[in-house]
Amino acid sequence: MLIGLLTAIAASICYGTGSVLQAVGSRRAARTSPAAAGVTAHGGPNLSSTAKAAMTWEFIVGTILDFVGFGLGALAARLLPLFLSQTVISANLVITAVLSVKMLGIRLTRKEWTSIGVVCAALVLLATAAGHEGGHHAPMSTHWWLLAITLLIIVGGTVAVRFLGGRAAILAGLLSGLAFGALGVGVRILNGVEPFGLGALLSDPALYAILVAGVGGMYLHTVALQIGSVNGATAALVVGETVLPGAIGVLLLGDASRPGLAWLAVLGFVLAVTGAVAVAWYGNHAGAEAPAESPDPVPVA
Repeated sequence: MLIGLLTAIAASICYGTGSVLQAVGSRRAARTSPAAAGVTAHGGPNLSSTAKAAMTWEFIVGTILDFVGFGLGALAARLLPLFLSQTVISANLVITAVLSVKMLGIRLTRKEWTSIGVVCAALVLLATAAGHEGGHHAPMSTHWWLLAITLLIIVGGTVAVRFLGGRAAILAGLLSGLAFGALGVGVRILNGVEPFGLGALLSDPALYAILVAGVGGMYLHTVALQIGSVNGATAALVVGETVLPGAIGVLLLGDASRPGLAWLAVLGFVLAVTGAVAVAWYGNHAGAEAPAESPDPVPVA
């Protein structure tokens, strides 16, 4: 349990730092382009503008941290109940918010700091209540369903961003979170890992769900960072990557809390998600992302 927790915390730090660095790179790329360049007719970023953002050194370092976080998160998903591992990893929201104060010049409101405090307290409750992780086996039909749903999430998110433009920021963040949640489920049920079997691994649809979810989720999150609030997009991601995987872990894979502490696990989970939603709400409505040094708006990339 302790090794799993430390692994999940390390993954959270990598993801949170990576998100802010990616946001810095995305916005620096946006400042070097005309306001109307690289956008669709509906105001959303196209593939070329996203590729330009991905070429900045900040974005590259952030992406490396994401890959490191992915590896650590995959290990945590095998060692902990999904409702705990995914929620601890999603606490990268706290890292993102704190670092964004310095690196993006963002001023967090008292309500946002309170919401972040709720998330931290909820994680303590979850860690206290978490029991053993369930099994790693699921029917092959579940593996195929996971791949199909992951493809639907990525394709649907890409189409929505193209036609909704800037209005799709929170939706893109939520769908990227669902993709990362599917990734966590895929890692948990992946065949050919214990014991290792290359044939079983390559023939498992869950492997391809993991690949699609990782690449597609990163793309949708990048777009969300370009067109919306970094804290809001990350908070929406938190909801997506915690609620569904946590429920699947409990209902299908046998994850459980410690005897007599189910109520504490539920309370911690609800508080964690509620705190994340509050950060998203206040981040988008309280003007918390006005740059501290320059009042000029950042052009859409």
